[in-house]
Amino acid sequence: MILKNRENQRVTQISESDLKKLIDYIESIQYGSVTLIIQDCKIVQIEKSEKIRLK
Repeated sequence: MILKNRENQRVTQISESDLKKLIDYIESIQYGSVTLIIQDCKIVQIEKSEKIRLK
C-alpha cells in the first residue's frame, strides 16, 4: 500500500505484512492507542499501549 500526502505525492510504502500487523494491533485493543514511529518516510516501529478500565 502506498500512502500519499495532501498534494497527492507518494510519502511511503507499507508492506502487506506490516499493514496486517497494524490492523491486528488496532483490532486487539479495547481501550488504548497504537503509535507509528516513522523515520525517513518509513515506518520503523509500531507501539501498542493498552488501557484497562475498572468499573
